[in-house]
Amino acid sequence: MIKSILIANRGEIACRVIRTARAMGIRTVAVYSDADAKSLHVRMADEAVHIGPSPAAESYLIGDRIIAAAKETGAEAIHPGYGFLSENAAFAQAVLDAGLVWVGPKPASINAMGLKDAAKALMAEAGVPVTPGYMGDDQSDERLKSEADAIGYPVLIKAVAGGGGKGMRKVDAEGEFMAALESCRREARASFGNDVVLIEKFILSPRHIEVQVFGDSHGNVVHLFERDCSLQRRHQKVIEEAPAPGMDSETREAICAAAVKAAQAVNYEGAGTIEFIADASEGLRADRTWFMEMNTRLQVEHPVTEEITGVDLVEWQIRVASGEIIPKGQDELSINGHAIEARLYAEDPASGFLPSTGRLDHLSFGLATRIETGVEEGGQVSPFYDPMIAKVVCHAEDRDTAIDDLVASLADTEVWPVRTNAGFLVRALDAEDFRDAKLDTGFIARHGDELVPDGEADDMVWNVAARIAYGDADGDLAGFRLNAPARRNVWLSHRGEGRVLDLAAAEADSTAVGDVTPDFFSTDDTLVTGYAHGDHVVVFADGMGYGFDTVMRGSGHGSAHDGDILAPMPGKVLALDVAEGDEVKEGQRLMVLEAMKMEHALTAPFDGKVADLAAKVGGQVEVEALLARIEPKEE
Repeated sequence: MIKSILIANRGEIACRVIRTARAMGIRTVAVYSDADAKSLHVRMADEAVHIGPSPAAESYLIGDRIIAAAKETGAEAIHPGYGFLSENAAFAQAVLDAGLVWVGPKPASINAMGLKDAAKALMAEAGVPVTPGYMGDDQSDERLKSEADAIGYPVLIKAVAGGGGKGMRKVDAEGEFMAALESCRREARASFGNDVVLIEKFILSPRHIEVQVFGDSHGNVVHLFERDCSLQRRHQKVIEEAPAPGMDSETREAICAAAVKAAQAVNYEGAGTIEFIADASEGLRADRTWFMEMNTRLQVEHPVTEEITGVDLVEWQIRVASGEIIPKGQDELSINGHAIEARLYAEDPASGFLPSTGRLDHLSFGLATRIETGVEEGGQVSPFYDPMIAKVVCHAEDRDTAIDDLVASLADTEVWPVRTNAGFLVRALDAEDFRDAKLDTGFIARHGDELVPDGEADDMVWNVAARIAYGDADGDLAGFRLNAPARRNVWLSHRGEGRVLDLAAAEADSTAVGDVTPDFFSTDDTLVTGYAHGDHVVVFADGMGYGFDTVMRGSGHGSAHDGDILAPMPGKVLALDVAEGDEVKEGQRLMVLEAMKMEHALTAPFDGKVADLAAKVGGQVEVEALLARIEPKEE
C-alpha cells in the first residue's frame, strides 16, 4: 500500500483526496501557488510545498515542479485530482519515469481517449455505438461541409482536442456552416493549439448520460451505474444526479455494458467516465444512446455515485494504484436511493453570471448530506481559478425527497459579500419540468430568465433588515410616544434605494417579519436569517444575500399625531405626488426626499386625506421636520 501521496491540485478536490488518504493512514503532501498560501488544502495536508506564482500556467501546470516537490518530500505517489494535469499523458509518463506511482490510468489509455475523433473510431471498432458523424483526415472546408450536408442539419462542429465547452459550434442550416467552422477553428487554435474538427449529428432532445467505470491492473473492469448531467449552462454542468431519472433496467444494462466494453478497449485502470449522448425525445433507449467521449480521471460529480453505491472512489483509486484488485465485483454493486449534487459557484446570476471573487466574510452551508468544499469563512475566492465554492450533495430514498433536501440546503446557504448562484439553483431544482424529469441539455437556456433571481429585496427582507439593524438595545420603551402608538424607525439603503421602516407597525403585522428570535426570522414559505456588522446588515433568503446600510436609527419623537410625516434626515424634497386635500391609500407614495446621496420614498401610514402639506419641491428640510399630515379616513 502507498504510504505517502502528493496531490497535484488545489481547492475542493485536494481536500477531498486528503480526507480519504488520512482515513487510510497515508501521509499527504499539498502543493500551492502564491494565491493559495493560506488555503484550506494547504492546512489540511501533513506537508505543503510552494510551486510558483498565482497563475496556473506558472504553478499547477508545471509538471517538473510538482514532481520535484514529490521527490523533495519523499512522497511515493501523485494524485492529479481533476483538471490541470489530470489528463496529460506526458505528465503521467514523467511521473512514472521519475519512479513515482501515478494514481490514474496508463498514459497510453489517456492518449487513446484524448482526441475525440480517434476515440470515436476506437469505440466504433470495439462495438460501442457512436453518434453519426464525420471524423476523417480530410479537413478541407469543402469536405467538411459536404459531410455536414449529408448528415443533415442541425449538426455540431467539435474540436477534436476540445473540452469545457470550447471549440464547439451548433449549425442549424447549410448557409451558416462556413462561418461557424471558421469561428470553431479559431477558438480551437487559441485554446488547444489544434484546429482539427469533427462533425456529428446534433441531437434535438439530448440527455447527457455518463457511466462511472473502474479498472485494475489485473484485467478487471466494473461499472458503478450511471449519472445524469443534463442540466448545463453553456456546456458546463450545473446539477448532476444518480441514477438517471427515467432509466429502466434494460436500458441501464445495455448502456453500462457498452461503457465497460469501452474501458476494456483501452486496458483501462483506475477511475474513468464514459460519456454518452441520448436522444430522449422518446424516453431513454439504448438504441438512441451514443458514445461521446471518455474522461480519464475522477469526475467533479463523483460524489453522487459514491452516495448511491456506498463506495469511496478515491480509496479505490489509491488501492488500485497500489496494485490491488478492485475491492468489489460487479455482482456486489447495487443502487441505493437517489443522490443529487449542485455546484455552488461564486458568480452573480443577476449580472449575467459574472464571477464574484474576494473574501468570504460569512460562509454557512445548509444541512446537506454532504458538502465538498475547499474554502472556509475568512478565506478567499481567487480570480485565478475556477470559482466553485462547494458541491452540495443530498442523498435520500427517492428522487423527490433528494430534491426537496437539496432545495432546503441551498435556500439556507449563506455567503457574503461574495455573490453565489444558490438562488438560481433553488429555482432550477424547483422548476416543474425538472421535478417531472423533463430534462435535456437545453433546459436552462430554454427556461431562461425565470430561473435567474433579479437580486431585488422584497418587503419581508427589508423588514427583517430593519429589525436586525434596530436591535433591542434601547429596551422595551424604544420608540415610545405620548398618546400614540410607539414608533421605532430605521432608515436603510439597499442598491441605491432608501426606505424608512417603522418596526412597531411592521411587527403588528405578523406576516411582515414573522416569528422572531435573535438573528432568525421565518414565515410560512421562507426561512430568513441575517446579521449586523457595524452599520451594515446582511439578510439571507432562499439562497440570496442582500446587503443594507443603516443610515439612521430613531424613535420618531417630536409629534403626538400618528399621521405626521416627518423628515427622516436632513435633505431635499425632489418630488411631490400629492396635494393638500387629496385622498391617499396606505403605502401610497407621498413624496421623494434626497438625502445621503440616495432617494427615499415617504409613504402614507394608512388610508386617509392629506390635511396639511408643508413640503415643497426643491425645499431643504431638517431631520424630523413636519412634511405632511395625514388624517385618517372617516368611517
